Amino acid sequence: MTDASYEAKQIEKLYEFGERLNESKDKSQNVKDYEGIIDATKTSLKAKQLAAQLIPRFFKFFPNLSSRALNAHFDLIEEEDLAVRVQAIRGLPLFCKDTKEYISKIVDILGQLLTAEEIVERDAVHKALMSVLRQDVKESLTALFKHIWNVEDPSQDDTIRDKVLCFIRDKVFPLKAELLRPQEEMERHITELIKKSLGDVTGAEFRMFMDFFKSLSIFGEKAPPERLKELIGIIEGQADLDAQFDVSDADHIDRLISCLFMALPFFVRGASGSKFLNYLNKHIIPVFDELPEERKLDLLKALAEISAYTTPQDSRQILPSVVQLLKKYMPRRKTGEETNFTYVECLLFSFHHLAHKAPNATNSLCGYKIVTGQPSDRLGEDFSEYYKDFTERLSSVEDLTRATIKKLTQGMAEHNKAMAAAKSDEAKDSIKTQKQNTTTGLRTCNNILAMTKPLHSKTPAFIGDESVILSWKEAIKPSVPASATAAGVKRPATVANGSNNLARKKGRGAGGMQNQLVNRALEGISYGGRGGGRGRGRDWGGRGRGRGRGYR
Repeated sequence: MTDASYEAKQIEKLYEFGERLNESKDKSQNVKDYEGIIDATKTSLKAKQLAAQLIPRFFKFFPNLSSRALNAHFDLIEEEDLAVRVQAIRGLPLFCKDTKEYISKIVDILGQLLTAEEIVERDAVHKALMSVLRQDVKESLTALFKHIWNVEDPSQDDTIRDKVLCFIRDKVFPLKAELLRPQEEMERHITELIKKSLGDVTGAEFRMFMDFFKSLSIFGEKAPPERLKELIGIIEGQADLDAQFDVSDADHIDRLISCLFMALPFFVRGASGSKFLNYLNKHIIPVFDELPEERKLDLLKALAEISAYTTPQDSRQILPSVVQLLKKYMPRRKTGEETNFTYVECLLFSFHHLAHKAPNATNSLCGYKIVTGQPSDRLGEDFSEYYKDFTERLSSVEDLTRATIKKLTQGMAEHNKAMAAAKSDEAKDSIKTQKQNTTTGLRTCNNILAMTKPLHSKTPAFIGDESVILSWKEAIKPSVPASATAAGVKRPATVANGSNNLARKKGRGAGGMQNQLVNRALEGISYGGRGGGRGRGRDWGGRGRGRGRGYR
């Protein structure tokens, strides 16, 4: 008998098995037919394809043959022939359609198959997974997330873990309204699964999960305070606020700053930032000078943005540290050293908003005479030297700021002339960047003058509203309709806009287009660490399992 005729006979027998099973009223009696289908998985390719359709179709009628049937089908999934593998994958959801106890096992296998290289095979896996998810989303999600937080051999399983994460991000999250039913129960279930997965994630993965949390109704705008507290607790855990701080641990610094910015929207909604502030006050600010230069500005920006949402008690506790830093960057007399105007802007903004909530704390820090009627006013003590010292520092930074504004204004005129003369797109782009930097520098300087002016009074009115908008927020506002801008409506500044992406001073200019005067003026204007606040754009490393998910 030739191979072709033998294969044809096998196919014919398989069709006979299938027809008898279809016609039988009590299929459990057709054991021999089902065994024949299982045995066909060891024969020709076409027979294997047909068997891959028939095994799951009649699986539920033969519980005593379940192990044998599953093993035979799983062998088909490992076949070298692509058509056989794809057919076997397509049949997997049928195994658990009427036998729910197999959902976890089937999802586990499909999760492993997400690493398939062939597009048609990967597409079949995606469709099979979605089919099983729709059968029982709770059980399926639980099985799927085990690939994320239950990795025993990182060297082998990291690829699977990453593929599962991509599937959840691209296929599950966008369909949450359809899949997460009943809504509150399932949103809570997936929240707990995600929380269990956060022991070892990269920065990008953590941001993905936090964005998903924010999209859930249980954490929406009408969520009760305890839900906001839960989210802040998740972020605090990721920031390692219970850990002893090591200034040489760049990964922890990056994670801390990233988490601060991620927490900001919840501070705006009323969540407490006490744990973050206490950690900054106790561990970070005392070693501020030892931090990497590119991270200092990111930290000060985070402090400035959180300061508007602190409690009076937290404000009182951290004010002394902020005043000490402010004095460091506002020298009493001209020293010849470069003044970092963006540092000064951040610290003045923080000072105003903190002092607005605890005004009499500034009496013993800056020599003010603010009366609240509380013992903490300390009006019987003489702090006049503090007042003299602080106001002299204010006057000194004001002089430097006005001189810088003059240089930047002159430089802007030079940029306009250069733009008119520029011929190439490259030259125009370079000048445009210089103009953007100069504009941000002017905003920084104008903010400083607006914030120092009221501080010369012995009873200053501290700024606690939105009258001063931080310069980097101004620089990268999201676009709004022209009519809204024309009508004087402020464009919203979001947390994502927390630092700009303008070029650093060393990268400005293009050959003869450079204006040395402006470059010197811009030396004290920082543009967001290295490349604009990378604390929110980089990934932090793995923890717990030593998988080396590096920050870079």
